[in-house]
Amino acid sequence: MNDKLGTLEKVDLRQIWQTEGQDFTPWLAREENLEMLGEVIGMELELEAQEKDVGPFRADILCKNIEDDSLVLIENQIERTDHKHLGQLLTYAAGLQSVTIVWVAAKFTEEHRAALDWLNEITDKKFRFFGLEVELWKIGNSAAAPKFNVISKPNNWSKTVSDAAKEIENQTTSETKKLQYRYWLELVDYLEEVKSKVRPQEPRPQHWLTFTIGRSGFHLNTLLNTRENKIGVELVITDKDEAKAFYHLLLKDKEVIEREMGCALEWKENPEKTQSKVALFKNGNIADEKDRSVQQEWIKNTLEKFDSVFRQRIRNL
Repeated sequence: MNDKLGTLEKVDLRQIWQTEGQDFTPWLAREENLEMLGEVIGMELELEAQEKDVGPFRADILCKNIEDDSLVLIENQIERTDHKHLGQLLTYAAGLQSVTIVWVAAKFTEEHRAALDWLNEITDKKFRFFGLEVELWKIGNSAAAPKFNVISKPNNWSKTVSDAAKEIENQTTSETKKLQYRYWLELVDYLEEVKSKVRPQEPRPQHWLTFTIGRSGFHLNTLLNTRENKIGVELVITDKDEAKAFYHLLLKDKEVIEREMGCALEWKENPEKTQSKVALFKNGNIADEKDRSVQQEWIKNTLEKFDSVFRQRIRNL
């Protein structure tokens, strides 16, 4: 047994990033680093701009949340939080109709953490505030590794449960809606339990649940067809300008894509509709709770296969 373990050593941020604008912001705006930050806050981010004018101030990084195309504004400091940056964040929120604001700093004062907590309490779900502390660590002579610690975050879960409960309560044909909602809640719990990397949206009482796939204008859906007792997974192309063109670019690779998937897929251009789709379905008794684990495993495996086969292709279109 080898009991020789290394010792973690904290690294001064200024050793790696001497300035915010020229060093830290460009580093954070790289795709792999936005992906790391997105993992921490539970979003998949797509870079829109650096040093973007928003009202009288210039935001460090402006992103899009691929899940719903909403704006995500990242303001960063490699020092302790201050009132100036808090004021900028409030100005951004006042000037935008819907936004997630992520404040990244070396250290949060207690008063600034409390301010973000208070903002999350008094605003509706159109506004979300995150506070993250960034650290650098190394072991021995290893390269420094970044770590983001969540200091403040919105209480999305309680809002989601409350909204979904109200939605179910207001449904006249509620039994199907209740079944759908329970099914998606159980699926999300299962995906979290097995540590799947696919990222679901908030469960709703509807026949689909949406997942991101790395680019706005595209997403994955899992599907429940209670009439025909079928479950399914589909890639949905929603880009308002290029949906049909993107669909045909993927269709050219149909043979290769289906070989990678290991099965034939249903290709649906839907010429009269905005969206085009690529889908796979499986028979299953949706109401049978004894078969639920088999269905969950199939959905997980199929989602992950769709993600691995289509994600990079979509980014390259």
